[in-house]
Amino acid sequence: MAAEREPLLKWQPRSLQSRQLWAASLGLVAFLALAGYALDRAFVDVAFQGLRDRLKAYAFTYAGGIEFARDGSLIPPEVAPDGRFERPGSGLYAEVELPGGRWWSGSAQGPQLPQGEVLAGREEVFDGPVPITKSDGTRADVYRYGIGLIWATGGSQAEFPYTIYIMEDAGTLPRQVRVFRQALWGYLGIAAVVLLLLQALVLRWSLLPLRRVIAELKRVQRGQLARMSGQHPRELEPLTESINALVESERENLDRQRNTLADLAHSLKTPLAVLRTRLDSGAGGDELRGDLDTQLRRMNDLVGYQLARAASGGHKLFAAPVAIEPHAEEIVRGLEKIYASKGVICEFEIDPDARFHGEPGDLQELLGNLLENAFKWARSRVLLTARTGDTAPNRRPGLLLAVEDDGPGIAPERIAHVLQRGVRGDERVQGHGIGLAIVQDVVRSYRGELEVAASAELGGARFAVRLPPGL
Repeated sequence: MAAEREPLLKWQPRSLQSRQLWAASLGLVAFLALAGYALDRAFVDVAFQGLRDRLKAYAFTYAGGIEFARDGSLIPPEVAPDGRFERPGSGLYAEVELPGGRWWSGSAQGPQLPQGEVLAGREEVFDGPVPITKSDGTRADVYRYGIGLIWATGGSQAEFPYTIYIMEDAGTLPRQVRVFRQALWGYLGIAAVVLLLLQALVLRWSLLPLRRVIAELKRVQRGQLARMSGQHPRELEPLTESINALVESERENLDRQRNTLADLAHSLKTPLAVLRTRLDSGAGGDELRGDLDTQLRRMNDLVGYQLARAASGGHKLFAAPVAIEPHAEEIVRGLEKIYASKGVICEFEIDPDARFHGEPGDLQELLGNLLENAFKWARSRVLLTARTGDTAPNRRPGLLLAVEDDGPGIAPERIAHVLQRGVRGDERVQGHGIGLAIVQDVVRSYRGELEVAASAELGGARFAVRLPPGL
């Protein structure tokens, strides 16, 4: 099976322009072929109808010129409707069938025409090709139209039924069709060539913005450009914006890694210096053990904080949507065990359509720190709200996460102070003061906003995270 697919895959063009050109060309050729076939059939039908109408007109012209004598003999018209009726073997023949005989035009001298029947009044026939024998003995075909008429005199009321047959060489119609087909397919072929060339030019012009995007992307890869420009068609804007977001995300990740290492090195330098100083000073065992324990705990907190910040920073740009309620329930179950003595109840108001488009670890950092902070300060109630946020065309919807508690709340003038790294709302409460800082780092990495205000429903503090529509 794989061997059968391999030649097909090799045949398929790799170029998008080639694919579109092949598809459009096949569609155009198919359209012109169907149009040519339809025009050909229409012309043949019209030609047959025209032949019938022409023969019928000749028959009625003859009917208007024919008279009958008192004895019933036919008196032909003095002038034929067409000069070919008088020229022997011209290919256009007239014949009148009578009950007791027949009459034919001068053109019928020589060829042996088929004898027709006398038709009833107003009865018409159109048939062909009908075989005849020419004067030289060769065989030919004609198309024949016949109409039955009745001649009635005014005095004696005598009636003379007769039938007029008009015949024309069957080769005339095929010659007309052949000439038409040559002209039709010739013009359609010229039109196809012109349209294919025009189509190739239009396709090349329409794909010019895509080639410009490719050229810019190559320049970005080579380091000649910092980002993609914004001068592109609307259809390509999501692509260029995604590329710019990806480039910026990679640069931010690299800068974040460098900053994390630098911050960690800078943070550890002071505790290490203290330990070196205490060792060099010859401090006693108990005193040295106490200082060592203090500095080791401090370094452990610093390393944990820096690793947490590094882990929460580099989220995936194109991440699958993450359901919020399962993560929230897992976190709340753990917090209820820790704060079981307080008897805090956590309520959920989660929109079923709300999703977090990012890394599950980032969602856990957001919910974990905000809910832990709420459990720490709440008296008896905590409320978690999650619903879809702002929307934008062709973008995934934003998200609103809000955590409220019925605790003492935060004074407006202390909000900025509480959000600083290493600052705790109350020094008597256990903690490191980095939970809200981690929340801010995560929110900032998703280009969102963290709002802190008083809870209108519970009376305590309300922390709301707003994430904008994503790519």
